[in-house]
Amino acid sequence: MTQKLKVAIVGSGNIGTDLMIKVMRNSRHLEMSVMVGIDPNSDGLARAKRLGIATTHEGVDGLIRMPEFKDIDVVFDATSASAHVKNDALLRTAKPSIRHVDLTPAAIGPYCIPVVNGDDYCDTLNVNLVTCGGQATIPIVAAVSRVAKVHYAEIVASIASKSAGPGTRANIDEFTETTSKAIEVVGGAAKGRAIIIMNPAEPPLLMRDTVYVLSEAADQTTVEESILNMVADVHAYVPGYRLKQRVQFEIIPQDTPLNIPGHGHFSGLKTSVFLEVEGAAHYLPAYAGNLDIMTSAALATADRMAESIFAVR
Repeated sequence: MTQKLKVAIVGSGNIGTDLMIKVMRNSRHLEMSVMVGIDPNSDGLARAKRLGIATTHEGVDGLIRMPEFKDIDVVFDATSASAHVKNDALLRTAKPSIRHVDLTPAAIGPYCIPVVNGDDYCDTLNVNLVTCGGQATIPIVAAVSRVAKVHYAEIVASIASKSAGPGTRANIDEFTETTSKAIEVVGGAAKGRAIIIMNPAEPPLLMRDTVYVLSEAADQTTVEESILNMVADVHAYVPGYRLKQRVQFEIIPQDTPLNIPGHGHFSGLKTSVFLEVEGAAHYLPAYAGNLDIMTSAALATADRMAESIFAVR
């Protein structure tokens, strides 16, 4: 019989509800135990109750008072950056050994992109999943970095406005700051920049991500092969993740002026990658790829944690 860790999800909005469904449908090592919210009338709490899952609408304070809490191994936080700071402090006091997978841009713990550095943090008590845009684009930057030195990387994440809940909207500044930093720390770029666009188009469009990378001169075939391998690795746990068109290259001549802080002139290779993320429609429709890639990354991260724990046991 497969061993499982019991988990709680804090945040009963779009992200938390989608993650709950994924845990129940797709995880070999996680067992859904408690759904936590602050709105007693939220759809996420109502769905959890119908599925026979214990719930509380009294936030982390309520979770800590529940009898189920003593058996919880992992807590997913799908609230907001500011709320996560408070939630982590409360949980750490109540149960120092608990593992916290942070789906907000709070970045208390190290940045984790499962396909890039997930194995490095299997034993870490708080890991940060950066942002939806970061999960989609940082693997591409890392793919270039492993074959050529990256001087600058810029990503533009476009998501359907309808897929952005109040937590996402409240965290726009944190999104850009956290993603930009993670492009450097995890992606390997000397300088990173992130932009998010909430597209109000009707009908809503799928998540689209554009990645621009300026690197030292490198063999284009080698760079493209590295990117294609990385796309396949992400696709393995996010089935809707794909290239929108072929990788584009441009050779930048010597001493080309650039409008980038700290980079007055540049020469080398410009790589442009255009991505699309279609959601699995577990909760919101398929246009919410930003939701899907974040919850899929959370599931992949926690499953790796579980495998590490059970290997030790």
